[in-house]
Amino acid sequence: MSALTAYLDVPLHHGAPGAARRAVVAVLGGWGFDDPDWLDVTAVVVSELVTNAVRHGGGCVALQVEAHDRRVIVSVADGSSVVPRRRDPDGAGGRGIALIEALAEGWTVHNHEGGKQVRVRLVPCPGAGTPMASGSARGDVA
Repeated sequence: MSALTAYLDVPLHHGAPGAARRAVVAVLGGWGFDDPDWLDVTAVVVSELVTNAVRHGGGCVALQVEAHDRRVIVSVADGSSVVPRRRDPDGAGGRGIALIEALAEGWTVHNHEGGKQVRVRLVPCPGAGTPMASGSARGDVA
């Protein structure tokens, strides 16, 4: 499978996580990823990433989805250089990274001029559709 990539600009408002979830699920569905349980897991990961970026990131938030070699990488870039970390499990909030670690194959943070990008690797369930060969798209999360 060749690489597929979608770039989405995320609005900075309280509805951004839900809009991002819907947009990513639509993109992945269009690429042939059709397992509803896996798409739900991906939606949770997207929601956590976008929520953290909107709450703590500052600046513009950009979402990127890549699919290659049966792996999907969801990346969210924001204007903060602060690296996300696991919080006290008994504290209020702060469980997003632990949730991502439980659902994903792995995650990394890449610092760049003006902020950071958090990348999460997801592996679709076996037999979860046959993704399209290649392509790229750019758009806005509504």
